[in-house]
Amino acid sequence: MLRVPTLERLSADALRDTVIAFRDAMKAHAADINRLNVYPVPDGDTGTNMARTLDAVVAELDASDRELEPTCAAISHGSLMGARGNSGVILSQILRGIANTLKDAGASDAAGSAVKVAESLTNASVAAYQAVLKPIEGTILTVVRETAEAAQASAAAGSTLIEMLRAARAAGRDTLDRTPEMLPVLKDAGVVDAGGAGFMLLLDAAIFVVDGEAMPEPVDVDESAASQIANFDKVAHRGEGDVSELRYEVMYFIDLVDENIEAFKQSWGEIGDSIVVVGGDGLWNCHVHTNDIGAAIEAALDNGGRPHKIRVTDLFEEVAEEHAHREAALIGADGTHAGRRQPANHTTGHSSMPAVTCAIVAVSSGDGLTDLFAQLGVQGVIAGGQTLNPSTAELLDAVEAVNAQQVIVLPNNKNIIPVAEQVDELTTKTVVVVQTRSMPEALAALVVYDPEASADENGREMGQAAESVATGEVTQAIRDTASEAGPITTGDWIGIVRGDGIVSVNGTLTGAATALLDHLIEPGREIVTVIEGADATISVTDALTAWITDQRPDVQVEVHRGGQPLYPYLFGVE
Repeated sequence: MLRVPTLERLSADALRDTVIAFRDAMKAHAADINRLNVYPVPDGDTGTNMARTLDAVVAELDASDRELEPTCAAISHGSLMGARGNSGVILSQILRGIANTLKDAGASDAAGSAVKVAESLTNASVAAYQAVLKPIEGTILTVVRETAEAAQASAAAGSTLIEMLRAARAAGRDTLDRTPEMLPVLKDAGVVDAGGAGFMLLLDAAIFVVDGEAMPEPVDVDESAASQIANFDKVAHRGEGDVSELRYEVMYFIDLVDENIEAFKQSWGEIGDSIVVVGGDGLWNCHVHTNDIGAAIEAALDNGGRPHKIRVTDLFEEVAEEHAHREAALIGADGTHAGRRQPANHTTGHSSMPAVTCAIVAVSSGDGLTDLFAQLGVQGVIAGGQTLNPSTAELLDAVEAVNAQQVIVLPNNKNIIPVAEQVDELTTKTVVVVQTRSMPEALAALVVYDPEASADENGREMGQAAESVATGEVTQAIRDTASEAGPITTGDWIGIVRGDGIVSVNGTLTGAATALLDHLIEPGREIVTVIEGADATISVTDALTAWITDQRPDVQVEVHRGGQPLYPYLFGVE
Protein backbone atom coordinates (compact mmCIF):
# COMPACT_ATOMS: atom_id res chain seq x y z
CA MET A 1 0.00 0.00 0.00
CA LEU A 2 1.34 3.42 -0.98
CA ARG A 3 1.91 5.56 2.10
CA VAL A 4 0.91 9.22 1.93
CA PRO A 5 3.84 11.46 2.96
CA THR A 6 3.65 13.02 6.39
CA LEU A 7 2.47 16.62 6.20
CA GLU A 8 4.86 19.30 7.42
CA ARG A 9 2.26 22.06 7.56
CA LEU A 10 -1.43 22.20 8.40
CA SER A 11 -2.83 23.73 5.20
CA ALA A 12 -6.41 24.89 4.69
CA ASP A 13 -7.33 21.56 3.12
CA ALA A 14 -5.66 19.65 5.95
CA LEU A 15 -7.52 21.74 8.52
CA ARG A 16 -10.80 21.03 6.74
CA ASP A 17 -10.02 17.33 6.58
CA THR A 18 -9.18 17.35 10.30
CA VAL A 19 -12.50 18.90 11.26
CA ILE A 20 -14.42 16.49 9.02
CA ALA A 21 -12.53 13.48 10.41
CA PHE A 22 -13.19 14.79 13.93
CA ARG A 23 -16.91 15.08 13.13
CA ASP A 24 -17.05 11.57 11.70
CA ALA A 25 -15.20 10.11 14.68
CA MET A 26 -17.41 11.96 17.14
CA LYS A 27 -20.54 10.55 15.51
CA ALA A 28 -19.08 7.05 15.63
CA HIS A 29 -18.06 7.40 19.29
CA ALA A 30 -21.06 9.45 20.46
CA ALA A 31 -22.84 6.55 22.15
CA ASP A 32 -19.72 5.52 24.09
CA ILE A 33 -19.09 9.10 25.18
CA ASN A 34 -22.73 9.52 26.19
CA ARG A 35 -22.35 6.50 28.47
CA LEU A 36 -19.66 8.34 30.43
CA ASN A 37 -22.39 10.43 32.07
CA VAL A 38 -21.68 10.53 35.81
CA TYR A 39 -25.32 9.81 36.60
CA PRO A 40 -26.65 6.39 35.52
CA VAL A 41 -29.53 8.04 33.66
CA PRO A 42 -30.66 7.38 30.07
CA ASP A 43 -30.03 10.87 28.76
CA GLY A 44 -26.28 11.38 28.75
CA ASP A 45 -25.77 13.63 25.73
CA THR A 46 -22.19 14.94 25.73
CA GLY A 47 -21.24 12.95 22.64
CA THR A 48 -24.48 13.80 20.88
CA ASN A 49 -24.10 17.53 21.52
CA MET A 50 -20.47 17.56 20.40
CA ALA A 51 -21.32 15.61 17.25
CA ARG A 52 -24.21 17.89 16.33
CA THR A 53 -22.08 20.97 17.00
CA LEU A 54 -19.51 19.57 14.57
CA ASP A 55 -22.26 18.86 12.02
CA ALA A 56 -22.95 22.60 11.98
CA VAL A 57 -19.25 23.36 11.53
CA VAL A 58 -18.90 20.95 8.60
CA ALA A 59 -22.04 22.40 6.97
CA GLU A 60 -20.48 25.85 7.20
CA LEU A 61 -17.23 24.53 5.70
CA ASP A 62 -19.14 22.99 2.79
CA ALA A 63 -20.52 26.43 1.92
CA SER A 64 -17.21 28.33 2.24
CA ASP A 65 -14.19 28.96 0.03
CA ARG A 66 -11.28 26.59 0.49
CA GLU A 67 -8.60 29.18 1.32
CA LEU A 68 -7.25 29.30 4.86
CA GLU A 69 -8.92 32.51 6.05
CA PRO A 70 -12.48 31.61 4.92
CA THR A 71 -11.93 28.08 6.22
CA CYS A 72 -11.08 29.43 9.66
CA ALA A 73 -13.96 31.90 9.50
CA ALA A 74 -16.36 29.06 8.67
CA ILE A 75 -15.08 26.98 11.60
CA SER A 76 -15.46 29.93 13.94
CA HIS A 77 -18.94 30.94 12.79
CA GLY A 78 -20.25 27.40 12.45
CA SER A 79 -19.05 26.63 15.97
CA LEU A 80 -20.76 29.67 17.41
CA MET A 81 -24.10 29.18 15.71
CA GLY A 82 -24.19 25.39 15.97
CA ALA A 83 -23.18 24.97 19.61
CA ARG A 84 -25.50 22.65 21.52
CA GLY A 85 -25.41 22.02 25.23
CA ASN A 86 -22.65 22.79 27.69
CA SER A 87 -20.22 20.44 25.98
CA GLY A 88 -21.05 21.97 22.59
CA VAL A 89 -20.41 25.49 23.85
CA ILE A 90 -17.02 24.52 25.29
CA LEU A 91 -16.14 22.67 22.07
CA SER A 92 -17.17 25.70 20.03
CA GLN A 93 -14.79 27.87 22.04
CA ILE A 94 -11.99 25.36 21.51
CA LEU A 95 -12.53 25.34 17.76
CA ARG A 96 -12.83 29.13 17.64
CA GLY A 97 -9.59 29.49 19.57
CA ILE A 98 -7.84 27.21 17.08
CA ALA A 99 -9.37 28.83 14.00
CA ASN A 100 -8.69 32.40 15.12
CA THR A 101 -5.02 31.51 15.67
CA LEU A 102 -4.46 29.58 12.45
CA LYS A 103 -6.17 32.02 10.09
CA ASP A 104 -2.90 33.97 9.58
CA ALA A 105 -0.60 30.92 9.49
CA GLY A 106 -0.41 30.63 5.72
CA ALA A 107 3.26 31.50 5.44
CA SER A 108 4.50 29.22 8.23
CA ASP A 109 7.42 26.92 7.49
CA ALA A 110 7.55 23.34 8.85
CA ALA A 111 8.86 24.26 12.30
CA GLY A 112 6.66 27.34 12.45
CA SER A 113 3.63 25.23 11.65
CA ALA A 114 4.20 23.11 14.73
CA VAL A 115 4.67 26.26 16.81
CA LYS A 116 1.52 27.85 15.37
CA VAL A 117 -0.64 24.77 15.94
CA ALA A 118 0.67 24.52 19.50
CA GLU A 119 -0.19 28.19 19.99
CA SER A 120 -3.68 27.52 18.64
CA LEU A 121 -4.20 24.79 21.24
CA THR A 122 -3.13 27.20 23.97
CA ASN A 123 -5.61 29.79 22.73
CA ALA A 124 -8.25 27.05 22.55
CA SER A 125 -7.64 26.29 26.21
CA VAL A 126 -7.91 29.97 27.18
CA ALA A 127 -11.16 30.32 25.24
CA ALA A 128 -12.59 27.18 26.83
CA TYR A 129 -11.87 28.41 30.35
CA GLN A 130 -13.43 31.78 29.51
CA ALA A 131 -16.62 29.99 28.46
CA VAL A 132 -17.18 28.61 31.96
CA LEU A 133 -18.21 30.82 34.88
CA LYS A 134 -16.72 28.50 37.51
CA PRO A 135 -14.10 26.25 35.87
CA ILE A 136 -13.75 22.81 37.43
CA GLU A 137 -10.55 20.82 37.10
CA GLY A 138 -10.84 17.19 36.08
CA THR A 139 -13.02 18.09 33.11
CA ILE A 140 -12.41 18.79 29.42
CA LEU A 141 -10.87 22.09 30.52
CA THR A 142 -7.98 20.32 32.24
CA VAL A 143 -7.52 17.90 29.35
CA VAL A 144 -7.28 20.75 26.83
CA ARG A 145 -4.96 22.82 29.03
CA GLU A 146 -2.46 20.04 29.71
CA THR A 147 -2.60 18.97 26.06
CA ALA A 148 -1.73 22.53 25.04
CA GLU A 149 1.10 22.76 27.58
CA ALA A 150 2.67 19.60 26.19
CA ALA A 151 2.24 20.89 22.64
CA GLN A 152 3.98 24.16 23.47
CA ALA A 153 6.88 22.38 25.18
CA SER A 154 7.33 20.01 22.25
CA ALA A 155 7.17 22.77 19.64
CA ALA A 156 9.64 24.90 21.62
CA ALA A 157 12.07 21.95 21.55
CA GLY A 158 12.01 22.00 17.75
CA SER A 159 9.64 19.13 17.10
CA THR A 160 8.00 18.60 13.75
CA LEU A 161 4.24 18.97 13.41
CA ILE A 162 3.57 15.25 13.79
CA GLU A 163 5.98 14.92 16.71
CA MET A 164 4.27 17.81 18.46
CA LEU A 165 0.79 16.37 17.85
CA ARG A 166 1.82 12.98 19.24
CA ALA A 167 3.35 14.58 22.32
CA ALA A 168 0.16 16.59 22.85
CA ARG A 169 -2.02 13.51 22.46
CA ALA A 170 0.07 11.46 24.88
CA ALA A 171 -0.25 14.18 27.51
CA GLY A 172 -3.97 14.52 26.88
CA ARG A 173 -4.56 10.79 27.23
CA ASP A 174 -2.65 10.76 30.49
CA THR A 175 -4.71 13.69 31.80
CA LEU A 176 -7.95 12.06 30.72
CA ASP A 177 -7.02 8.88 32.59
CA ARG A 178 -6.38 10.99 35.70
CA THR A 179 -9.65 12.93 35.63
CA PRO A 180 -11.33 10.54 38.12
CA GLU A 181 -8.57 11.36 40.62
CA MET A 182 -9.23 15.07 40.20
CA LEU A 183 -13.02 14.94 40.31
CA PRO A 184 -14.57 12.62 42.92
CA VAL A 185 -17.90 12.41 41.10
CA LEU A 186 -16.11 10.75 38.18
CA LYS A 187 -14.32 8.34 40.47
CA ASP A 188 -17.58 7.42 42.20
CA ALA A 189 -19.21 6.72 38.83
CA GLY A 190 -16.18 4.81 37.53
CA VAL A 191 -15.81 6.95 34.39
CA VAL A 192 -13.45 9.50 32.87
CA ASP A 193 -14.65 12.94 31.79
CA ALA A 194 -16.92 12.64 28.76
CA GLY A 195 -16.01 16.01 27.24
CA GLY A 196 -12.32 15.27 27.61
CA ALA A 197 -12.79 11.94 25.87
CA GLY A 198 -14.51 13.74 23.02
CA PHE A 199 -11.76 16.33 22.71
CA MET A 200 -9.09 13.63 22.36
CA LEU A 201 -10.71 12.61 19.10
CA LEU A 202 -9.64 15.99 17.69
CA LEU A 203 -5.99 15.05 18.26
CA ASP A 204 -6.63 11.62 16.74
CA ALA A 205 -8.18 13.31 13.70
CA ALA A 206 -5.24 15.70 13.29
CA ILE A 207 -2.73 12.83 13.46
CA PHE A 208 -4.82 10.84 10.98
CA VAL A 209 -4.73 13.72 8.48
CA VAL A 210 -1.08 14.65 9.03
CA ASP A 211 0.44 11.15 9.17
CA GLY A 212 -2.24 8.65 8.10
CA GLU A 213 -2.49 6.86 11.45
CA ALA A 214 -5.83 5.05 11.65
CA MET A 215 -8.58 6.57 13.77
CA PRO A 216 -9.52 4.66 16.96
CA GLU A 217 -12.55 2.42 16.76
CA PRO A 218 -15.45 2.88 19.21
CA VAL A 219 -14.81 0.86 22.38
CA ASP A 220 -17.66 -0.91 24.16
CA VAL A 221 -18.03 -0.03 27.81
CA ASP A 222 -17.65 -2.80 30.39
CA GLU A 223 -20.79 -4.90 30.16
CA SER A 224 -20.26 -6.96 33.29
CA ALA A 225 -22.27 -4.68 35.54
CA ALA A 226 -24.93 -3.94 32.95
CA SER A 227 -25.57 -7.62 32.38
CA GLN A 228 -26.49 -8.36 35.98
CA ILE A 229 -30.15 -9.19 36.63
CA ALA A 230 -31.88 -7.01 39.18
CA ASN A 231 -34.01 -8.58 41.90
CA PHE A 232 -37.17 -7.59 40.10
CA ASP A 233 -36.20 -9.47 36.94
CA LYS A 234 -35.03 -6.52 34.85
CA VAL A 235 -31.85 -6.64 32.80
CA ALA A 236 -30.05 -4.38 30.37
CA HIS A 237 -27.40 -6.24 28.37
CA ARG A 238 -24.86 -4.71 26.03
CA GLY A 239 -24.11 -6.58 22.86
CA GLU A 240 -21.28 -6.18 20.39
CA GLY A 241 -20.77 -3.02 18.39
CA ASP A 242 -21.75 0.62 18.68
CA VAL A 243 -25.38 1.20 19.64
CA SER A 244 -25.44 4.37 17.54
CA GLU A 245 -25.18 2.14 14.44
CA LEU A 246 -28.23 0.02 15.34
CA ARG A 247 -31.15 1.29 13.32
CA TYR A 248 -34.30 -0.37 14.65
CA GLU A 249 -36.01 -0.47 18.01
CA VAL A 250 -38.05 -3.66 18.36
CA MET A 251 -40.51 -4.06 21.20
CA TYR A 252 -43.05 -6.74 21.94
CA PHE A 253 -44.67 -8.85 24.60
CA ILE A 254 -43.76 -12.51 24.66
CA ASP A 255 -45.49 -15.47 26.24
CA LEU A 256 -42.53 -17.59 27.34
CA VAL A 257 -41.89 -19.94 30.25
CA ASP A 258 -39.55 -18.37 32.78
CA GLU A 259 -36.83 -21.00 32.48
CA ASN A 260 -36.33 -20.09 28.79
CA ILE A 261 -35.91 -16.36 29.30
CA GLU A 262 -32.13 -16.48 29.76
CA ALA A 263 -31.68 -18.33 26.47
CA PHE A 264 -33.94 -15.76 24.80
CA LYS A 265 -31.86 -12.87 26.13
CA GLN A 266 -28.67 -14.56 24.95
CA SER A 267 -30.20 -14.83 21.47
CA TRP A 268 -30.96 -11.13 21.49
CA GLY A 269 -27.48 -10.36 22.81
CA GLU A 270 -26.03 -11.80 19.61
CA ILE A 271 -27.98 -9.46 17.31
CA GLY A 272 -28.69 -6.31 19.31
CA ASP A 273 -28.06 -3.89 22.13
CA SER A 274 -29.97 -1.78 24.70
CA ILE A 275 -31.81 -4.94 25.70
CA VAL A 276 -34.42 -4.68 28.44
CA VAL A 277 -36.56 -7.67 29.44
CA VAL A 278 -39.15 -7.11 32.15
CA GLY A 279 -41.71 -9.49 33.58
CA GLY A 280 -42.15 -13.00 34.88
CA ASP A 281 -44.69 -15.77 35.31
CA GLY A 282 -44.73 -16.46 31.59
CA LEU A 283 -45.29 -12.89 30.31
CA TRP A 284 -42.39 -10.61 29.37
CA ASN A 285 -42.10 -7.10 27.95
CA CYS A 286 -39.06 -6.97 25.67
CA HIS A 287 -37.02 -4.15 24.06
CA VAL A 288 -33.96 -4.28 21.79
CA HIS A 289 -32.02 -2.10 19.34
CA THR A 290 -30.91 -4.11 16.31
CA ASN A 291 -30.28 -4.06 12.58
CA ASP A 292 -32.07 -7.40 12.06
CA ILE A 293 -35.81 -7.11 12.72
CA GLY A 294 -36.53 -10.65 11.54
CA ALA A 295 -33.95 -12.21 13.83
CA ALA A 296 -35.27 -10.17 16.78
CA ILE A 297 -38.73 -11.67 16.30
CA GLU A 298 -37.51 -15.16 15.42
CA ALA A 299 -35.58 -15.31 18.70
CA ALA A 300 -38.89 -15.50 20.53
CA LEU A 301 -40.15 -18.34 18.34
CA ASP A 302 -36.86 -20.23 18.49
CA ASN A 303 -37.02 -20.28 22.28
CA GLY A 304 -40.61 -21.52 22.40
CA GLY A 305 -42.27 -18.16 22.90
CA ARG A 306 -45.18 -16.35 21.28
CA PRO A 307 -44.56 -12.68 20.48
CA HIS A 308 -47.47 -10.25 20.25
CA LYS A 309 -48.12 -6.49 20.11
CA ILE A 310 -44.95 -6.12 18.03
CA ARG A 311 -43.75 -2.55 17.46
CA VAL A 312 -40.80 -1.56 15.27
CA THR A 313 -39.35 1.97 15.17
CA ASP A 314 -36.76 3.22 12.69
CA LEU A 315 -34.47 5.13 15.07
CA PHE A 316 -32.63 6.92 12.27
CA GLU A 317 -35.87 8.26 10.85
CA GLU A 318 -37.15 9.15 14.31
CA VAL A 319 -34.13 11.34 15.02
CA ALA A 320 -34.37 12.97 11.60
CA GLU A 321 -38.08 13.60 12.06
CA GLU A 322 -37.49 15.16 15.48
CA HIS A 323 -34.92 17.53 14.03
CA ALA A 324 -37.27 18.37 11.16
CA HIS A 325 -40.11 18.85 13.62
CA ARG A 326 -38.05 21.36 15.56
CA GLU A 327 -37.21 23.26 12.41
CA ALA A 328 -40.86 23.18 11.32
CA ALA A 329 -41.82 24.58 14.69
CA LEU A 330 -39.92 27.73 13.77
CA ILE A 331 -41.22 28.17 10.21
CA GLY A 332 -44.43 30.10 9.65
CA ALA A 333 -46.92 29.59 6.85
CA ASP A 334 -45.35 32.50 4.97
CA GLY A 335 -41.94 30.85 5.09
CA THR A 336 -40.52 33.12 7.77
CA HIS A 337 -39.40 31.95 11.17
CA ALA A 338 -42.01 32.10 13.87
CA GLY A 339 -41.17 31.40 17.43
CA ARG A 340 -44.36 29.83 18.71
CA ARG A 341 -45.72 26.38 18.08
CA GLN A 342 -49.40 26.29 18.95
CA PRO A 343 -51.11 23.28 20.55
CA ALA A 344 -52.57 22.43 17.16
CA ASN A 345 -49.01 22.00 15.87
CA HIS A 346 -48.75 25.02 13.65
CA THR A 347 -46.80 28.24 13.84
CA THR A 348 -47.61 31.88 13.54
CA GLY A 349 -45.59 34.93 12.70
CA HIS A 350 -45.53 38.47 14.06
CA SER A 351 -48.86 39.32 12.48
CA SER A 352 -50.74 36.96 14.82
CA MET A 353 -48.60 37.60 17.90
CA PRO A 354 -49.60 40.48 20.16
CA ALA A 355 -46.99 43.21 20.41
CA VAL A 356 -45.60 43.23 23.95
CA THR A 357 -42.82 45.02 25.76
CA CYS A 358 -41.15 41.76 26.74
CA ALA A 359 -41.75 38.34 25.15
CA ILE A 360 -40.78 34.87 26.33
CA VAL A 361 -38.85 32.18 24.45
CA ALA A 362 -38.85 28.83 26.23
CA VAL A 363 -37.43 25.38 25.56
CA SER A 364 -40.02 22.62 25.94
CA SER A 365 -39.48 18.86 26.19
CA GLY A 366 -43.05 17.68 25.62
CA ASP A 367 -46.28 18.60 23.84
CA GLY A 368 -48.15 19.01 27.11
CA LEU A 369 -45.54 21.45 28.38
CA THR A 370 -45.70 23.33 25.09
CA ASP A 371 -49.44 23.80 25.58
CA LEU A 372 -48.91 24.95 29.18
CA PHE A 373 -46.31 27.47 28.09
CA ALA A 374 -48.63 28.84 25.41
CA GLN A 375 -51.41 29.26 27.99
CA LEU A 376 -48.99 31.23 30.19
CA GLY A 377 -48.16 33.70 27.42
CA VAL A 378 -45.00 32.26 25.88
CA GLN A 379 -44.62 33.46 22.29
CA GLY A 380 -41.62 31.34 21.28
CA VAL A 381 -41.40 27.63 22.06
CA ILE A 382 -38.52 25.45 20.90
CA ALA A 383 -38.65 21.68 21.18
CA GLY A 384 -35.65 20.46 23.16
CA GLY A 385 -34.27 19.28 26.46
CA GLN A 386 -32.07 16.36 27.46
CA THR A 387 -30.42 14.62 24.48
CA LEU A 388 -31.91 17.24 22.12
CA ASN A 389 -30.39 20.59 23.04
CA PRO A 390 -31.25 23.45 20.65
CA SER A 391 -28.41 25.28 18.95
CA THR A 392 -27.48 28.93 19.31
CA ALA A 393 -28.95 29.55 15.85
CA GLU A 394 -32.30 28.00 16.77
CA LEU A 395 -32.60 30.10 19.90
CA LEU A 396 -31.61 33.20 17.95
CA ASP A 397 -34.26 32.49 15.31
CA ALA A 398 -36.95 32.23 17.98
CA VAL A 399 -35.81 35.46 19.64
CA GLU A 400 -35.93 37.30 16.32
CA ALA A 401 -39.39 35.92 15.58
CA VAL A 402 -41.27 37.06 18.70
CA ASN A 403 -43.12 40.37 18.59
CA ALA A 404 -41.03 42.31 21.12
CA GLN A 405 -37.71 44.11 21.32
CA GLN A 406 -37.00 42.69 24.76
CA VAL A 407 -36.96 38.93 25.32
CA ILE A 408 -36.67 36.56 28.25
CA VAL A 409 -35.19 33.12 27.44
CA LEU A 410 -36.06 30.14 29.65
CA PRO A 411 -33.54 27.35 28.86
CA ASN A 412 -35.12 24.87 31.32
CA ASN A 413 -32.02 22.69 31.31
CA LYS A 414 -28.56 23.39 32.72
CA ASN A 415 -26.87 22.29 29.47
CA ILE A 416 -28.85 24.84 27.44
CA ILE A 417 -28.01 27.83 29.66
CA PRO A 418 -24.52 28.43 28.15
CA VAL A 419 -26.00 28.35 24.64
CA ALA A 420 -28.81 30.75 25.58
CA GLU A 421 -26.36 33.21 27.10
CA GLN A 422 -24.66 33.69 23.72
CA VAL A 423 -27.81 34.99 22.02
CA ASP A 424 -27.79 38.55 23.40
CA GLU A 425 -24.57 39.40 21.55
CA LEU A 426 -26.01 38.15 18.25
CA THR A 427 -29.15 40.31 18.06
CA THR A 428 -30.14 43.96 18.33
CA LYS A 429 -32.87 42.92 20.77
CA THR A 430 -32.32 42.92 24.51
CA VAL A 431 -32.13 39.30 25.69
CA VAL A 432 -32.12 38.26 29.35
CA VAL A 433 -31.63 34.60 30.29
CA VAL A 434 -33.43 33.38 33.40
CA GLN A 435 -31.34 30.38 34.37
CA THR A 436 -34.14 27.84 34.72
CA ARG A 437 -32.80 24.29 34.94
CA SER A 438 -36.08 22.39 34.85
CA MET A 439 -39.61 22.62 33.54
CA PRO A 440 -41.14 23.13 37.03
CA GLU A 441 -38.87 26.14 37.52
CA ALA A 442 -40.10 27.57 34.21
CA LEU A 443 -43.75 27.18 35.24
CA ALA A 444 -43.08 28.95 38.54
CA ALA A 445 -41.25 31.75 36.72
CA LEU A 446 -44.07 32.22 34.21
CA VAL A 447 -46.61 32.78 36.98
CA VAL A 448 -44.97 36.17 37.72
CA TYR A 449 -44.25 37.11 34.09
CA ASP A 450 -45.53 40.57 33.08
CA PRO A 451 -45.56 41.14 29.30
CA GLU A 452 -45.53 44.92 29.77
CA ALA A 453 -42.59 44.99 32.19
CA SER A 454 -39.01 45.27 30.95
CA ALA A 455 -36.77 42.28 30.42
CA ASP A 456 -34.63 43.34 33.38
CA GLU A 457 -37.68 43.58 35.69
CA ASN A 458 -39.05 40.26 34.47
CA GLY A 459 -35.63 38.68 34.75
CA ARG A 460 -35.35 39.63 38.42
CA GLU A 461 -38.88 38.56 39.36
CA MET A 462 -38.87 35.37 37.32
CA GLY A 463 -35.41 34.42 38.53
CA GLN A 464 -36.48 34.74 42.15
CA ALA A 465 -39.60 32.67 41.48
CA ALA A 466 -37.58 29.92 39.80
CA GLU A 467 -35.04 29.82 42.63
CA SER A 468 -37.81 29.46 45.22
CA VAL A 469 -38.93 26.13 43.78
CA ALA A 470 -37.46 22.82 44.94
CA THR A 471 -37.40 20.45 41.98
CA GLY A 472 -36.91 16.74 41.48
CA GLU A 473 -37.21 14.13 38.76
CA VAL A 474 -37.53 10.38 38.50
CA THR A 475 -35.89 8.21 35.86
CA GLN A 476 -34.53 4.70 35.43
CA ALA A 477 -30.88 3.72 35.92
CA ILE A 478 -29.06 2.38 32.87
CA ARG A 479 -26.07 0.93 34.73
CA ASP A 480 -24.97 -0.33 38.12
CA THR A 481 -23.27 2.26 40.31
CA ALA A 482 -23.02 3.60 43.83
CA SER A 483 -24.74 6.69 45.24
CA GLU A 484 -25.24 8.43 48.55
CA ALA A 485 -28.78 7.01 48.51
CA GLY A 486 -27.41 3.47 48.28
CA PRO A 487 -26.26 1.03 45.59
CA ILE A 488 -27.99 1.31 42.22
CA THR A 489 -28.67 -1.65 39.96
CA THR A 490 -29.49 -1.38 36.27
CA GLY A 491 -33.25 -0.90 35.97
CA ASP A 492 -33.73 0.69 39.40
CA TRP A 493 -35.80 3.86 39.60
CA ILE A 494 -33.90 6.84 40.99
CA GLY A 495 -35.03 10.22 42.32
CA ILE A 496 -32.78 13.21 41.63
CA VAL A 497 -32.90 16.62 43.31
CA ARG A 498 -31.25 19.76 41.98
CA GLY A 499 -28.17 20.39 44.08
CA ASP A 500 -28.48 17.20 46.12
CA GLY A 501 -28.00 14.56 43.42
CA ILE A 502 -29.58 11.11 43.74
CA VAL A 503 -31.69 10.96 46.91
CA SER A 504 -33.81 7.85 46.36
CA VAL A 505 -33.34 4.41 44.82
CA ASN A 506 -36.11 1.85 44.52
CA GLY A 507 -37.14 -1.13 42.44
CA THR A 508 -40.48 0.53 41.64
CA LEU A 509 -41.37 3.88 40.11
CA THR A 510 -43.85 4.62 42.90
CA GLY A 511 -41.32 3.80 45.61
CA ALA A 512 -38.62 6.04 44.16
CA ALA A 513 -41.07 8.88 43.52
CA THR A 514 -42.61 8.87 47.01
CA ALA A 515 -39.15 8.80 48.61
CA LEU A 516 -38.20 11.74 46.43
CA LEU A 517 -41.34 13.64 47.45
CA ASP A 518 -40.61 12.91 51.09
CA HIS A 519 -37.23 14.59 50.59
CA LEU A 520 -38.64 17.57 48.66
CA ILE A 521 -41.73 18.52 50.68
CA GLU A 522 -40.24 20.24 53.67
CA PRO A 523 -42.22 22.14 56.35
CA GLY A 524 -43.58 25.42 55.03
CA ARG A 525 -44.10 24.19 51.48
CA GLU A 526 -47.62 24.70 50.18
CA ILE A 527 -47.92 23.51 46.57
CA VAL A 528 -46.64 20.43 44.75
CA THR A 529 -46.71 20.48 40.96
CA VAL A 530 -46.60 17.05 39.33
CA ILE A 531 -45.69 16.96 35.63
CA GLU A 532 -46.48 13.64 34.01
CA GLY A 533 -44.10 12.40 31.35
CA ALA A 534 -44.76 10.22 28.34
CA ASP A 535 -44.33 7.07 30.46
CA ALA A 536 -46.46 8.15 33.42
CA THR A 537 -49.47 5.96 34.28
CA ILE A 538 -52.80 6.75 35.90
CA SER A 539 -52.20 4.21 38.65
CA VAL A 540 -48.83 5.67 39.65
CA THR A 541 -50.12 9.24 39.50
CA ASP A 542 -53.06 8.26 41.72
CA ALA A 543 -50.67 6.57 44.15
CA LEU A 544 -48.48 9.68 44.34
CA THR A 545 -51.36 12.09 44.91
CA ALA A 546 -52.76 9.75 47.56
CA TRP A 547 -49.37 9.65 49.29
CA ILE A 548 -49.12 13.45 49.31
CA THR A 549 -52.68 13.79 50.66
CA ASP A 550 -51.96 11.27 53.40
CA GLN A 551 -48.43 12.32 54.36
CA ARG A 552 -48.64 16.08 53.69
CA PRO A 553 -52.34 16.95 54.15
CA ASP A 554 -51.70 20.72 54.17
CA VAL A 555 -50.10 20.69 50.73
CA GLN A 556 -52.06 21.41 47.54
CA VAL A 557 -51.40 19.13 44.55
CA GLU A 558 -51.52 20.22 40.90
CA VAL A 559 -51.09 17.60 38.15
CA HIS A 560 -50.21 18.55 34.56
CA ARG A 561 -49.49 16.40 31.53
CA GLY A 562 -46.05 17.32 30.24
CA GLY A 563 -45.33 14.50 27.81
CA GLN A 564 -41.56 14.68 28.39
CA PRO A 565 -39.49 11.57 27.51
CA LEU A 566 -37.23 9.58 29.86
CA TYR A 567 -38.59 11.17 33.05
CA PRO A 568 -42.07 9.84 33.95
CA TYR A 569 -42.44 12.46 36.68
CA LEU A 570 -41.07 15.93 37.32
CA PHE A 571 -41.88 17.64 40.62
CA GLY A 572 -41.87 21.28 41.68
CA VAL A 573 -42.44 22.15 45.33
CA GLU A 574 -43.19 25.72 46.44
